Amino acid sequence: MIPTLSYAAAAARAPLAPYRFERREPRDKDVVIEILFCGVCHSDLHTVRDEWGKGSYPIVPGHEIVGRVTRVGKDVKKFKAGDLAGVGCMVDSCRECANCKDDLEQFCMKGATFTYAGKDRHDDTPTQGGYSSQIVVDEAFVLSISDKLDLAAVAPLLCAGITTYSPLKHWKVGKGSKVGVVGLGGLGHMALKLAHAFGATVVQFTTSESKRADALRLGADEVVLSNDEAQMQAHAGTFDFILDTVSAPHDVNAFLQMIKRDGTMVLVGVPDVPPTIPAGSLIFGRKSLAGSLIGGIAETQEMLDFCAEHGIVSDIEKIDIKDINEAYERMLKSDVKYRFVIDMASLNKAA
Repeated sequence: MIPTLSYAAAAARAPLAPYRFERREPRDKDVVIEILFCGVCHSDLHTVRDEWGKGSYPIVPGHEIVGRVTRVGKDVKKFKAGDLAGVGCMVDSCRECANCKDDLEQFCMKGATFTYAGKDRHDDTPTQGGYSSQIVVDEAFVLSISDKLDLAAVAPLLCAGITTYSPLKHWKVGKGSKVGVVGLGGLGHMALKLAHAFGATVVQFTTSESKRADALRLGADEVVLSNDEAQMQAHAGTFDFILDTVSAPHDVNAFLQMIKRDGTMVLVGVPDVPPTIPAGSLIFGRKSLAGSLIGGIAETQEMLDFCAEHGIVSDIEKIDIKDINEAYERMLKSDVKYRFVIDMASLNKAA
């Protein structure tokens, strides 16, 4: 077994604190990764505070992982010691169902094995995430990381990046598309960068005039105040595609009115209060309302390669792991531009 340092939640309302546990010795197809950086996702906070009903403690969160390979199993073909590598939201799936065979492991019909708060498919032990010194993952779920970009800023691509890249790609956003982005946070700022890189005309919806300059810097061609009726009406019925990244309750119908005939609005945020959608909002204009969940491993690698080619990373604030509880409170107040990333070199000092 591999002794591992980490920060974990011991209970739903407990602050994260140093925790020692053991990772498995690498199986024949496993890759052992020393974790260099780990992004902080809102999902981490939801999970450790048991807001999604997944509580099985202790929980080591973290699924935006970038590191360096230290060991590999005897049958590993894609990685060797010294390689840069990443791990996202999943570490396994059944690999046999129709969705897995279509490279859509996130929709595994038997349930994907998530990086933390999951169960290992081989021995039923709990999976533990990236707020830790190392991780052991089957090579089929390990991503190659380019050395062209700031590794800390690459980490959030493993969740925020693929969560926004996948729907943009699936709904064929590109040159000639008019795209709206709702929400300017960890997900929204990546949606702006990626939609712009895809060649679309991108409009940022916000309720705050103070966000205009940042939205334009990140790739928006225009900024619309969604609480200004005149500005909204000026764009009504003109969007091919809208990506809604907001996880707080809000009026989805207001944005459905922005979509043109046969347009699509996709939700990637999960508000704790379900939206109410009058049928007429969809029927009049043959509009579609859809959802999207991260992406499969092949698409995640495609996204990482695309970002390396176009110089795209997340805007981050780097923190030491001892400051993670404060970072959670700041995240609740949207007091970060736009993603916290833990420098895991700080773990030895903190643990």
